[in-house]
Amino acid sequence: MQILKPTYLSLGTNQGNKLVNLQQAIDLIAEKIGVVEKTSSVYKTESWGFKSDDFLNICIKVSTKLNPESLLKSIHEIELLLGRNRTAETGYKARIIDIDVLFFDTEIVISKELVVPHKDMLNRKFVMIPLAEIAPNIIHPITKQPIQTCLENCTDNSPVEKTSLVLKRPVSLADKFNYIAIEGNIGSGKTTLSTMIAEDFNAKIILERFADNPFLPKFYEDNDRYAFPLEMSFLADRYSQLSDDLAQFDLFKNFIVSDYYIFKSLIFAQITLQKDEFYLYRKMFDIMYKEISKPDLYIYLYQDTPQLIKNIKKRGREYEQNIAPEYLDKIHQGYSSFIKTEENLKTLIIDVSQKDFLNNPIDYNEIISLIKGQ
Repeated sequence: MQILKPTYLSLGTNQGNKLVNLQQAIDLIAEKIGVVEKTSSVYKTESWGFKSDDFLNICIKVSTKLNPESLLKSIHEIELLLGRNRTAETGYKARIIDIDVLFFDTEIVISKELVVPHKDMLNRKFVMIPLAEIAPNIIHPITKQPIQTCLENCTDNSPVEKTSLVLKRPVSLADKFNYIAIEGNIGSGKTTLSTMIAEDFNAKIILERFADNPFLPKFYEDNDRYAFPLEMSFLADRYSQLSDDLAQFDLFKNFIVSDYYIFKSLIFAQITLQKDEFYLYRKMFDIMYKEISKPDLYIYLYQDTPQLIKNIKKRGREYEQNIAPEYLDKIHQGYSSFIKTEENLKTLIIDVSQKDFLNNPIDYNEIISLIKGQ
């Protein structure tokens, strides 16, 4: 499990459309580094250490899973995307964007490429004032003093003017949703995507406990005999798990993401059960369904059947290897009917047939953008 580290960055610009530069930098940081938790006001300062146009400066707080080296690499990529060309020349100069790492959690980092806490921050009011605005009480890991105290001790007399300019903090999934359910056919990648989102956005994850169901391997060997006990055991377990996990709010998590929704039980039961069995099953399901919290967003990952077969073969679960394409088609039809008829769920269908969101960051970021856009 990856741990998100609170990280504080200083951003400055004095070329081109400065406000746009800052906004684009924040947006790219949210895309490539982590969740932007806080942004300071925009401050105008004179160029520091050389003569040039005035700077606009801000500080932001980011939660990131990156290590310091990867963080610095991503920062340089963002600066390059925004038009900054780093050279071997030393000294201060005008720049379209400058991003510095002030703090990386409480860690002290000393390497050839990176020194954290930033070695000059305590002597620069254009850094300390916006930082103290968003984090007055965090402790500097070397001075052991709160940032507000560090600011009061700063001897820099350069003028720093708070402006009325406004930046938009990029929307995080936690800003929009309390509970997201991700579903899809067997082998569509719903568990993988749920896990990635949970790690990147500090979400509580609810994963289906299918591996613990003793009827599942038996069902794939003898469908007719084990269909009813399989579906009933799944329904009971899903109801129990969702009831417990959705009721227990985790103060250290931002929201909840699950790799299934209880309606999945009805979809699969409709395919596997005989008519009289399904009638009894439906009566039990309707009682339970009324009691389960509905997700703020229901996501269905569509994957074409040939790709599903490839994914199932690749992950190598022995009891899944003989699943027929026709069975997968029926499951997809069941989900399709559910999505068309269920009017009380906010639904997003994402075609992932040609996407490799596990190994391709571009595909993953496209999916996150689609979710944020809901």
